[in-house]
Amino acid sequence: MELIQTPSSALISLLIGLGLSASCGFRIFVPPFIISLAAIGGHLELSEGFAWMATMPVVIALGTAVVLEIGAYYIPILDNFLDTVSAPAAVVAGAIVSASMFTDMSPLMTWSLALIAGGGIAGVVHVASALIRGGSSVLTAGLGNPVVATAELGGAVATSLLSLIMPGLALLVILIVAGVGVRQWRLKRQAPIPPTMAH
Repeated sequence: MELIQTPSSALISLLIGLGLSASCGFRIFVPPFIISLAAIGGHLELSEGFAWMATMPVVIALGTAVVLEIGAYYIPILDNFLDTVSAPAAVVAGAIVSASMFTDMSPLMTWSLALIAGGGIAGVVHVASALIRGGSSVLTAGLGNPVVATAELGGAVATSLLSLIMPGLALLVILIVAGVGVRQWRLKRQAPIPPTMAH
C-alpha cells in the first residue's frame, strides 16, 4: 500500500513541499532522508531533475548524516553552536526539499517558490526552535536541552510524515508553531531591562 497519493496537482505538491521545508527547520537531514526513502520505494513522485534522491547511495549518505546530526544535538554547548551555524544550511535544505516536490510547475516558478517560500519557512522554524533551545539553556543551565532536542527530532519526523499524508494540516501546524516562536522572540526583544542590568 502506498504511503501517499502521487502528487497530481500544483497545489498538493506545493503544500507537501512547504511542509517538508519547514521540517528542515527542526532537523536538516531528516526530511530529505524521508523523501529519499519514500521515493526509492515508489511512494513519492519527485520533480524533474531530482531522480538522484531516489538512489541507494543517497539514502545511505542521508541516513548517516541523520545519525550524526541527531547525536550532535545531544552534546552540551555543541547544540547551541549548531543552532547558529546550521541556520543557512536549514534555509538551503528547505529550498532544495521544496523544489524536489514542486511538480507540475515551470523551472522558474519551482525555484522562485523554493527559494522564497521553502527556504523562508525553514529559516523561520529554525529560528523559533533555536530560541526555545536558548531559553532552555538559560533556565536549566543546559540540562533541559536534551528534552528540546528530542522534541525537535520528533517534530521533524512527525511533520515530515504528516506533510506526505496530510500536507495541508502539516503546514497549518508548522505555521502555528513558527508563529508562536516569532511572538516569543518579539516579546523577548520588547522586554524591559531589569534595573540591576541597566547600570
